[in-house]
Amino acid sequence: QVQLVESGGGLVRAGGSLRLSCAASGRSFSRNTMGWFRQAPGKEREFVAAIVWSGTITYYRDSVKGRFTISGDNAKNTVYLQMNSLKPEDTAVYYCATTMKTGGVYYPYNYDYWGQGTQVTVSS
Repeated sequence: QVQLVESGGGLVRAGGSLRLSCAASGRSFSRNTMGWFRQAPGKEREFVAAIVWSGTITYYRDSVKGRFTISGDNAKNTVYLQMNSLKPEDTAVYYCATTMKTGGVYYPYNYDYWGQGTQVTVSS
């Protein structure tokens, strides 16, 4: 069993920044992917960013490219999401997830474990 705990959410003004953290504990993986998803009121959960440890490959949804950066410490099984130039449409609960898969990272059904989420609110 893997446990994921997100932190770093909060309330910020448009144009501000936040840094989210996701710490994984429990089972260790020799090959793994960690990702961020978000869900806003009235909307389905959507992909934000992911990192594949082997090769340190990163992925982003188009709307956050150039604003968000995903990084991690593989030894600590910890992933970060630096969010800059935040917009009101970024408001959502952000969830961390992990999987042994290295492909199909955009799709939530490919992830095995999920955190409880951290609220990010961006005001106009």
